[in-house]
Amino acid sequence: MLAPRRGVLRIGTIGAGNIAGAVGLEWAKAGHEIFFSSRNPEELTGLVAQAGPRARAGLPAEAVAFGEVVLLAVPYSAMPQIGRDYGPQLRGKIVIDCGNPYTQRDGPMAAEALAKGTGVASAEYLPGVRLVRAFNAISYRSVTSQAHRTGAKIAIPIAGDDMDAVRVTSDLVVDAGFDPVVVGGLADARRFDQGAPVYTQDLTAAQLREALGLR
Repeated sequence: MLAPRRGVLRIGTIGAGNIAGAVGLEWAKAGHEIFFSSRNPEELTGLVAQAGPRARAGLPAEAVAFGEVVLLAVPYSAMPQIGRDYGPQLRGKIVIDCGNPYTQRDGPMAAEALAKGTGVASAEYLPGVRLVRAFNAISYRSVTSQAHRTGAKIAIPIAGDDMDAVRVTSDLVVDAGFDPVVVGGLADARRFDQGAPVYTQDLTAAQLREALGLR
C-alpha cells in the first residue's frame, strides 16, 4: 500500500459515479479514509468492498460531516441544490470540484457557467468553501488505466484561490498516481474547462505546461 504523503485524510464524496469511484479507489489504496455517498448508498456496496476497510458509504450529508476534504462529483445542474442543501456545512472545508457543465445535459446554466469559467461559477454556488478545481479534465477510464504509470505521469491541472487547499489537493493528486500542475486561481480554471484544448488529452506535466504557456 502506498503511504499518503502528508498523513491520512478523511475524504467524503458527494456523488459516487465513475470519476468519484475511480479517484476514491486510488485514495483508499494510498491509505486515506473514504466516505462515498449518494442518494442510494445501498447501491455502493461493491465500491466499498473494492476500496477496502478504510471505506464506507452513506448519504451526502454524512459524507460532508465526515470529510476534511470533500470531492464534489455530480452533474453540474445539481450545483444549485448542492449549495442550498450542504453549503453551510461545507463552509471552511476543502472542496475539490470535478464536475463539468454540459449544455446538452445541464441546460442553460451550463452555458452560463462556461461563459464565466467553471471555477468562478462553482464558487458562486458554494460561498465560503475552500474550492479547488481538479480531476475534471481527465476521464475515469484514464484514472483507472494511467494511475501510477511508469515514466512521466499524466498531469492533473489544478486551480484554486486558497493556497493551502491547492497544496492539499496537489498532494492528493500525487497520492492518486498523477502529476499536479497548478494553473492559477479559480478564474484560470477555465483554461482546462470542458471544451478547452487540453481537456481530457492525458498530457504529461511538461506537455500541459507547454500547451498552457506555463513556466
